[in-house]
Amino acid sequence: MSEVWAARTELTAILITVPELAAFTDRWRSVSRSSARPQVPLTELIPPHVTVLVPWVAEPTEADLARLRAAVADVPAFELSFPSAGQFPNGTAWLKPEPFDQVRGLLRKVFEAFPECPPYGGEFAEPHPHLTISSSAQGGPSVVAEANAALAATPAPTVRLTELGLWREDAEGVWEQFGAVPLR
Repeated sequence: MSEVWAARTELTAILITVPELAAFTDRWRSVSRSSARPQVPLTELIPPHVTVLVPWVAEPTEADLARLRAAVADVPAFELSFPSAGQFPNGTAWLKPEPFDQVRGLLRKVFEAFPECPPYGGEFAEPHPHLTISSSAQGGPSVVAEANAALAATPAPTVRLTELGLWREDAEGVWEQFGAVPLR
């Protein structure tokens, strides 16, 4: 995460939130910390989610919402599952959303609609859609192995993606939803 945008407060983001996965992911997210708020577990900052775009526009206007609605107007609602875990080189452990290419296509539509908002502040050329279960400091191969074993024993719930959530981070680093844009 870029220091430039990680240090900012009151960010906005477009997210695919999946609170239905909390019972499955809280075992890792409850002991994992954000680098921006190391004293607070991820479970207290934000629900399980796949980031679509962060940072988004600071103060979304009706025109911004219209752009977002137009970008996803032809994207039908779809089933979303999380059948496997992996990790990034920095150690962050994650669950992979499936159908992966459909999720990645959704992200690209939003990126194209907001070229002035490079994903993750431009830190990653091609962001990899994922649901973080453990941050880089607490992640690693053992968390990935544990998550894959848990998924093999009892798959994470499948959810129906019907909307993109609009979220804002407050000065305390806690995220709150302030709106949503439906998929077709």
